[in-house]
Amino acid sequence: MPVEILMPALSPTMEEGTLAKWLKKEGDTVSAGDVIAEIETDKATMEYEAVDEGVMGRILVAEGTEGVKVNTPIAVLLGDGESADDIGKTAAPPAAAPVAADAPKAQAAAPAPAPVAPAAADGVRIFASPLARRIAADRGLDLAQITGSGPRGRIVKADVEGAQATPAKPAAAPAPAAMPAGPAADAVMRMYEGRAFEEVALDGMRRVIAQRLTEAKQTIPHFYLRRDIRLDALLALRAQMNKALEARGVKLSVNDFIIKASALALQQVPDANAVWAGDRILKLKPSDVAVAVAIEGGLFTPVLKDAETKSLAALSAEMKDLATRARARRLAPQEYQGGSFAISNLGMFGIDNFDAVINPPHGAILAVGAGVKKPVVNDAGEIAVATVMSVTLSVDHRVIDGALGAELLGAIRDLLENPLAMLA
Repeated sequence: MPVEILMPALSPTMEEGTLAKWLKKEGDTVSAGDVIAEIETDKATMEYEAVDEGVMGRILVAEGTEGVKVNTPIAVLLGDGESADDIGKTAAPPAAAPVAADAPKAQAAAPAPAPVAPAAADGVRIFASPLARRIAADRGLDLAQITGSGPRGRIVKADVEGAQATPAKPAAAPAPAAMPAGPAADAVMRMYEGRAFEEVALDGMRRVIAQRLTEAKQTIPHFYLRRDIRLDALLALRAQMNKALEARGVKLSVNDFIIKASALALQQVPDANAVWAGDRILKLKPSDVAVAVAIEGGLFTPVLKDAETKSLAALSAEMKDLATRARARRLAPQEYQGGSFAISNLGMFGIDNFDAVINPPHGAILAVGAGVKKPVVNDAGEIAVATVMSVTLSVDHRVIDGALGAELLGAIRDLLENPLAMLA
C-alpha cells in the first residue's frame, strides 16, 4: 500500500515550513536514511531524511511552496510491486477552492485538515512514519510505549514489528485555545484607517519569537541585578594575547572573555547553573552557554556546550562558526536548544545598558552594554579614568534567589576584572 510522506516537524516550535528543494524525483529509489528534500523551518534550512524505503511515486508539493503545515502529505512512496495507479484519490494534496474577486459572498471550500501525529496522554507529540502508525493500529500497539530508532527519534516500521501489544492510552484532552495577546488585528487596523502604512506579514521566526517572549514575560518572575565592571586589565590582556595569536589567525573579542567568565562562574556557583522544568529545577553539571546572535528578521541563541573546558581560542572559533551559520539559517536544532544561561551583548551598538528577557527554560541571561571611559576612584582613593562596562543579570526567581544571583554576578565580575584567572 502506498505510504504518504508527511511534512516533518524538524524543530519543537515548527508549525509550518517551506519545501525548499526536492533531492529525489518521481521514480527514484528511496532507502531509509536517504536525504530526500530540504525544508526551511522557522529557524533554519534542514535536510529531511526518509524513514521508509520504496520508490518515489508522486510529489504532491512543489519546490518553493511556502506555508506547508506540519503533517501535510508532501509525497507518496510506493512499495514493491506498486505503481502510481495504486495511489488513487488519497494522494491528492488538500487545497482550498479559489474565491472569485467579484463574488465576495461566495465561500471557499474549507481545506481538509492535515493529519495530526498521535499524542501521548501527557500531550507530547509522537513522531512515527505512516507505515509504523498503520502497523501499530492493526496490532493494537500504543506508540507512546515504543522507542523510535529513526532520525530524531521517529518511530519506524522496524520499531513496531517487534513490539508487544499494549492497551492504548486514552487520548489527551485538547488544550484550551490561547487568548490573543493585545487587541485584535482588525481593531488595530481600524485605528489607523486613513494613515499611510505598510503591512508586514509575520514569518515563522518572528511568530515564534513573539510567542516565546510573550510567554517569558507573562510566566517568568524576572528580577534584575546590575553591576559595573572595569575592563582595563581585560583589554590589556586581550591585546597581548591577540598579538601572540596573530600568526594562527585568531583574534579574541571581549565577548569571548565574557563567555568564558560566565562558564567558569557557573562552575563556581553551581546552584545557579539551573533551568526551570515545569514542576522541578534541573541543575546542570556542564556550563552550556547560549549567546544571542542577531540575524535578518530575528535572532538565534546558539549554545556553546562545555564552555568551561574550552580555551578562549576554541570558544572564539566555535562562536564565529555558529554565528556565521546562524545568519545563513544553517544551524541544526541541537545547536540552538538547551543551555542554562544566555548572553546578549548590545555593546557594539553603543548601548550603555539594558534588561534582557530570559529565554525559557534558562535560569538567567546577562545583558552586556558598551565599555566606556568613566572617572572612577582607584584603590589609592584617587580619581582616575577607567573603561567601565555595565551589565544586567535578568534572573528567574523560581530558579535563582537574590543572594544566589548576586553571587553569580559577582563571580562573573571578578573573573572579568582579573582575567588571568581564566587562563589558570
